Amino acid sequence: MSFDDRPARPVRPAPVPQRRSPLAITAVVLGALVLAAIATANIWTEVVWYDQLGYSEVWRTQWLARIILFVIAGGIAAFVIWLNLWIAKRVRPARTGGRSQLDQVREQIEPIERLAMIVLPSVIGLVVGLAVSSQWETVVAWLNHETFGTQDPQFGLDASFYVFTLPMLNLVVTLILALGVLSTLIAAFVHLLYGGIAGTGRSFVASKGARIQLALLGATVMLAIAANYWLDRYGLLTKSGEKFYGASYTDVNAILPSRSILAGIAIVVAIVFLVVIWRGDWRIPAVGIGLMLLSAVVIGGIYPSIVQRFQVSPNEQELETPFIQNNIDATRYAYGIADVEETQYRASTEAEADALRADAETTAQIRLLDPNIVSPAFQQLQQNKQYYNFADLLHVDRYALDGELQDTVIAVRELNLDGLGQESRNWVNDHTVYTHGFGVVAAYGNKTQSDGQPSFFERGIPSVGLLGDYEPRIYFGSTVPDYSIVGAPEGTTPWELDYPDDNSETGQVNTTYTGDGGPAIGNLFEKLMFAIRMGEEQILFSDRVTEESQILYYRDPLERVARVAPYLELDQSAYPAVVDGRVVWVVDGYTTTDQYPYSAPVASDSLFAQQSGATTATTVLNYVRNSVKATVDAYDGSVTLYAWDAEDPILQTWQHVFPTSIEPISEISGELMSHLRYPEDLFAIQRYQLTQYHVTDAASFYSGQDFWRNPADPTDDTRLQPPYYLTLQMPDQTEPTFSLTSNYIQGGDNPRNILTGYLAVNSETGSTAGEVAEDYGTLRLLELPRDTTIPGPGQVQNNFNSDPDAQETLNLLRQGETDVVNGNLLTLPVGGGLLYVQPVYVQSSQGTQVPLLRKVFVAFGDSVGFADTLPEALDQVFGEGAGEGAAGDTGTDTGTDTGSGDSGTTDGGTGDAVDPTAEAALQDALDRANQALQDSQAALADGDFTAYGEAQDALAAAIEDAIVAEAELTGAAADATTESTTEPSATASAEPSAEPAETLEGDLSAP
Repeated sequence: MSFDDRPARPVRPAPVPQRRSPLAITAVVLGALVLAAIATANIWTEVVWYDQLGYSEVWRTQWLARIILFVIAGGIAAFVIWLNLWIAKRVRPARTGGRSQLDQVREQIEPIERLAMIVLPSVIGLVVGLAVSSQWETVVAWLNHETFGTQDPQFGLDASFYVFTLPMLNLVVTLILALGVLSTLIAAFVHLLYGGIAGTGRSFVASKGARIQLALLGATVMLAIAANYWLDRYGLLTKSGEKFYGASYTDVNAILPSRSILAGIAIVVAIVFLVVIWRGDWRIPAVGIGLMLLSAVVIGGIYPSIVQRFQVSPNEQELETPFIQNNIDATRYAYGIADVEETQYRASTEAEADALRADAETTAQIRLLDPNIVSPAFQQLQQNKQYYNFADLLHVDRYALDGELQDTVIAVRELNLDGLGQESRNWVNDHTVYTHGFGVVAAYGNKTQSDGQPSFFERGIPSVGLLGDYEPRIYFGSTVPDYSIVGAPEGTTPWELDYPDDNSETGQVNTTYTGDGGPAIGNLFEKLMFAIRMGEEQILFSDRVTEESQILYYRDPLERVARVAPYLELDQSAYPAVVDGRVVWVVDGYTTTDQYPYSAPVASDSLFAQQSGATTATTVLNYVRNSVKATVDAYDGSVTLYAWDAEDPILQTWQHVFPTSIEPISEISGELMSHLRYPEDLFAIQRYQLTQYHVTDAASFYSGQDFWRNPADPTDDTRLQPPYYLTLQMPDQTEPTFSLTSNYIQGGDNPRNILTGYLAVNSETGSTAGEVAEDYGTLRLLELPRDTTIPGPGQVQNNFNSDPDAQETLNLLRQGETDVVNGNLLTLPVGGGLLYVQPVYVQSSQGTQVPLLRKVFVAFGDSVGFADTLPEALDQVFGEGAGEGAAGDTGTDTGTDTGSGDSGTTDGGTGDAVDPTAEAALQDALDRANQALQDSQAALADGDFTAYGEAQDALAAAIEDAIVAEAELTGAAADATTESTTEPSATASAEPSAEPAETLEGDLSAP
């Protein structure tokens, strides 16, 4: 049938098809093969990595979920679009005479009609399938969800409805609405194209088939809108208001009813659409849509504004009180701050002579070694070779040394290939020779040497000290190469650099990896897959890749944990610990949600580690639990997840999804338990929320007059003062415990830096296998009296900076080419008040910089002490003898401890005759060491670093001689070539967050 009666056009000869170029065909085929090979290599290497690590269940579950969701959602979307296209074509009216512009369009579309029936649904199905598959966590969490056991005060629903069910319902409604709108547009276009819809002046007419299809689609869209309005009612409980979070009086009494009414109107409009099937009058649903839009404006917008303006605002405090209380209660529960032990602390500001006697144990452990500053000292004194490295920010832990817990600053000597010269950088060296770091270095937190250097009790290569035997090789860490190929057949000469050794003919000791840290890469197929994955052909041809080889990749501890536990947020830093003869990285994992009803959210782009492949993004949450403790073995990379908070419903939900991936807390050994701690990121969030939510009375909360804030860091006012790990005793405790602490000052725009509160959480987990110490995690808040002015950190720092005697001394230290660096300002509740302690370091302003502890500030009230040692500074504030016992009695270690813990007695305690020659040699060496120390101090005071270096060399030689002489006296097989750095001292360790948890610009903020 033709569209007009004009003569048929002459038939044109069919065009002769052009022959396709063999070269083009070959290029297309090769391109497809390359893409297939790359995809295969990436998938296969992922599978074998998970399988080798023992977490194949995680990979299989999440990808199976993604694939199923992709197939189901994509298939449904494609089918819905195809069905509507098919129906629209099926019911199109027969063509009549005449020819229009639409006929010309139809003629052009007709050749690709069949293709469009396949391509359009496929493309839409692909997009929808990918979008829904990315929400696999939402779906599987809903399918396996556990209840919270807490109900919202408005609807009486368990919190799990908001956390798990509501996101799933929103996903389904959004999918239906999107497909309904798309189908309507596509069907309307097809009907318009084929004449099913025709315009008649100001209106249009539709064929019966078009009318039925479009009416049904319109009803579907309106029902989805009705469902969306209905679900919005529940969303009111997680909305942000001007003064608090969750539903307000206006929300409950105006907006919530309006959502219900609008949902009902949408259902009526959907019914009206169905009437069109019989009446054929599109004006009826058009009027219905218009009335719904008008209702949305009036009922959903104007009416709530009137209620807020004329009913709520004049009586806001009374009307909003119950809703504010809902917000307070939910927030304190969601962040684990409901059980904070609050104490009214009438802090004294007058220093009394005997005030410190009751707190002698706390003052004995005050940390002077600042892990945020002393990394360069670790680098210079313990780096050993340029290809080793320590983190810029060190970590604080505690170790039992000589039967007593000691706060410790600890670091791992990791491999850093950037330290090698370019002439040494090649594929063989980068990936088969330099494969691992070596050992840990640990210093007493509350001691330094007499020259201000850290006092190491574990140091050197090979490692010597008080930590005993452990596997020192660090194959997994944050700065190791992106991949290394390790292992070799038995009997092969080792080629992996283990550690440098001047006594070896080659200057180094080599090793062969014997662990099980990565997938095998021995056969041709494995080599090919990893060569493609790593983009390196050397893997195929190198003799270093043998049948016993393994390839180590994904070596950062945070990345490894993120890959095996994709449902967790991770603490921003992993910290090392020597546990059961191994070095392990400890990672804290959090389960979070932003859908807990009535809870105030926080937003931060500095908390939590970035997940694998993630870009920098702000994390928003309003519920958090430290539900998982994870360890990553530094030698074999094995990852173990422990259910730390087994009662958390979100963790329980994911345990249903991945039933074999998480170990119970009973599997934690006693030694590992002793090195676990309260996580920094969680504490940073809790202390932020407590700036407002320490107020539990709704009326007081509304007024906001007692809100606090976290102070700026006195040493870096671009960020907030970070929390510190510190061993201390709170007023209601019977003994000091390892804790995490923070300060509060007045809130608002008041510039006064006055202390209003002090927060500490017990971070001591105990040392019993599978059992957490009873008091662990207890938050204690000291609220200071409002009628007493207690200086805040900023004011104390100002007092330090304006003290004339102190600044005269510091100005002398700044002379020459030296800088003065203030350490972290610690706050401790001792002596009936609050004691501030700040170490002061001196370092070269150019070239090699080694921060040395030279002075200590102390403040109590308005009294300031400044001296060479902590005891002397305490004596200045509290009176003579007040500092006895502080910082290990002396504050410095002037001895020559070799790290063995011996005191250096000359007869070994055996009662044998003393060798007079050896005794004289020992005394001479000690005298020379003492003279070298004095020369070092004098050179440092003069800023003469050449003389300082010479004095340090003399000190090292004297110590070596002393070690040899002592070994002769005791009969011990001491090695006179052992590293000659001087050792231990004492400082209660306080560690700032590895990254600032917050900044003044609002890294932690209310979204």
